[in-house]
Amino acid sequence: MMNSSWPLFKLGLNPYGMTYYLGLQGRGTTRQNPNGTGLEGFLKIAEELGAKSLEIFDPWLYEFSGDDFQSLKARLDRQGIIPVISGGFILEETGHVFKSARLLKAKTIRFALTDVLCGGRAFRTEWNELRQAVRRKILEFGKTADDAGLIIAIENHQDFTSAELVEFCNMTQGVGITYDTGNSFPVAESPNQFTKTVAPYVRHLQLKDYRVQFTNEGFRLVRCTIGEGSVPFDELFEEIGKHQNQLTAVLEPGALEARHVKLFREDWWQGYPAKSAAELAACLLAAQKNQLAKTEDYRTPWEKNEDSKLVDYELRMYRKSFANMKKLGI
Repeated sequence: MMNSSWPLFKLGLNPYGMTYYLGLQGRGTTRQNPNGTGLEGFLKIAEELGAKSLEIFDPWLYEFSGDDFQSLKARLDRQGIIPVISGGFILEETGHVFKSARLLKAKTIRFALTDVLCGGRAFRTEWNELRQAVRRKILEFGKTADDAGLIIAIENHQDFTSAELVEFCNMTQGVGITYDTGNSFPVAESPNQFTKTVAPYVRHLQLKDYRVQFTNEGFRLVRCTIGEGSVPFDELFEEIGKHQNQLTAVLEPGALEARHVKLFREDWWQGYPAKSAAELAACLLAAQKNQLAKTEDYRTPWEKNEDSKLVDYELRMYRKSFANMKKLGI
């Protein structure tokens, strides 16, 4: 059962672990699945599971009229669902998210900061320029959000460390963190280390889990049912509960492609601050929980080109993940 020292969670969903079902991911030149169900399919799954929060993909709302927003807001209210507006990469955002937040009366807007994955900042020659551009955009949007009584919650999207995210939050008002619980590993931090640093700033949770498969270059992060991988959710919730009383928390199984973090390569570490041996050891130790053996097949149906199996694969994982988190007590 839920520990009384944990925050009160409003458990829900986001769309990024069912990208094929929703039409956000497909093959060919459009990179979308033309048979995807979109916002309506997302709402139906949310209603089936009894979700109490939803991270709503803002491009779904680009063509909405005022009446459309009003209808969606009424539907969310009937289900007791708290909306979180989910923007894309902050450098590409035009500002539409603020309109969506206002019309749906959402208080939180989630942003990813860059498209760097697997902690691979060393493989982007313009990393320093990218980081400075992100800082400028956070300053701009933080002020806009604060003036409107909103929070922009920047995600640890496999690119920035916990200390860097906290630095961004301290630059200006109106900025907090969307904490993706699976994304400490890509920047060589253990979940517990990462959580202790960011917990005072967390405004929204993305519940993600990974099974880790070690390789000669580092490790793969392999999508799994939430609650059956390496992330110690009870310890994370205990730490977050020291700082937060209530949070939206959405399920997000990992991507359909495994993430390969190549931190055993010397060049991977370019652009990172120094890390102690003890800190790295904590990350590698945490990654061993429920790890995937080197000989096991890590591939998802997407990676095997078995598209006919993808919808069932995605939805079964969401349903089981939701059940696991409810069993844990949230």
